[in-house]
Amino acid sequence: MKKRIFIIILLVTLLIEIAALTLFYFQDTEEGQDTVLVNEVVQSVQADWNKFNEHQNFAGLDYVVLDMNGILLFKTKSGLSESIHEAVAHRDTILDIKVKGQIVGKVLIQNSSAQVFRRQEKRIIMILAAAALAQFLVCIGYAAYLNKIVIKPFQKLKGFAERIAGGNLDVPLEMDKRNIFGAFTESFDIMRSELKAARRAEAEAQADKKELVAKLSHDIKTPVASIKAASEVGAALTDNKKIKDNYSQIIRKADQINTLITNLFTATLEELKQLSVTPEDIESTELKGLLESSDYLCRSVIPDIPMCMVYADRLRLQQVFDNIFANSYKYAGTKIEVELHKEKDCLTVVIEDAGGGVSTEELPLLKEKFKRGSNAKDIEGAGLGLYISDYFMKEMKGELAVENGINGLRTMVLLSLSGRN
Repeated sequence: MKKRIFIIILLVTLLIEIAALTLFYFQDTEEGQDTVLVNEVVQSVQADWNKFNEHQNFAGLDYVVLDMNGILLFKTKSGLSESIHEAVAHRDTILDIKVKGQIVGKVLIQNSSAQVFRRQEKRIIMILAAAALAQFLVCIGYAAYLNKIVIKPFQKLKGFAERIAGGNLDVPLEMDKRNIFGAFTESFDIMRSELKAARRAEAEAQADKKELVAKLSHDIKTPVASIKAASEVGAALTDNKKIKDNYSQIIRKADQINTLITNLFTATLEELKQLSVTPEDIESTELKGLLESSDYLCRSVIPDIPMCMVYADRLRLQQVFDNIFANSYKYAGTKIEVELHKEKDCLTVVIEDAGGGVSTEELPLLKEKFKRGSNAKDIEGAGLGLYISDYFMKEMKGELAVENGINGLRTMVLLSLSGRN
């Protein structure tokens, strides 16, 4: 509807410009003299021929009176033609003045066509200028409209795609479904939801695998430990060298089996190293956009950020903030306080909710894989957010710290200042 209005306004202004130009082109600027007024001028000049000091112009026309020698006798105003030659050049009306039947002089009545032309020219210029200004304002408005309905939605899609590529599937794509790209963006958000469900299923499968490996490790280690213990007793009781060597071989193999089982149990922890982190020097002012992007429910007020350069990976730092805010949304659901402090060698971002925090015993476990606080209950989650965030911060030469604040859980992101690495 808005696009149609813009187009209609542009067409109307274009038609006004065409009409003004057409009118100007076909306008007859040659304006004929009023014969009645001309006759009145001639008669009044003839009547006052010998007394121009008393002569008055009642006709309303501008004119000059010359004698037969071309000497100026009278003029209504300055700037008029004062010779026959000038009058001919300006297309003025030239008439004889007769007194007692003899021609005694000439009256040069000004041709006002040039003035009429200039007035029409100014009028047309004003109309065209007004139409051009209207077109300019319409174009500016349409550009702003396109920026709102096309450019900004695509910018949101770009940031959304970067998050998806970075593995962050918790932040929804907030966009007006009535937008012309509404159905398109809704499909993107459906894709995010499906990917999140698939990722959750994968995390659950990983957790199940971990539990299975732990059970198998326990079940296998118990008889292996018994075999090793029995072999150690047998080796201690026998004096036969060959038998003692056999027992020693059994003990070594039992230790080997135990080592293999331990390696199998810890193998899943090595998967994290596949996530690349490429930190670089960035301005601290960019943190405001990252924090606002993570706080998509607008539960915090981002304070002024101290000016400095920090050493970080934008995408990974965005994931860190996303994970912290997502945890606060899920487990606290309160307002969030954000503070920033510049220290000697780091910039600290403090994020605290009002959800009451967790028990002191659980604090050290929050950054471990598949570990969550007792307040998680039936809330969905895999217990990987702070674990991955802690890994990212270490790779960026920073630190992630978690503690109980005054009102809730306080998470501190310590970013290393540039030049400290």
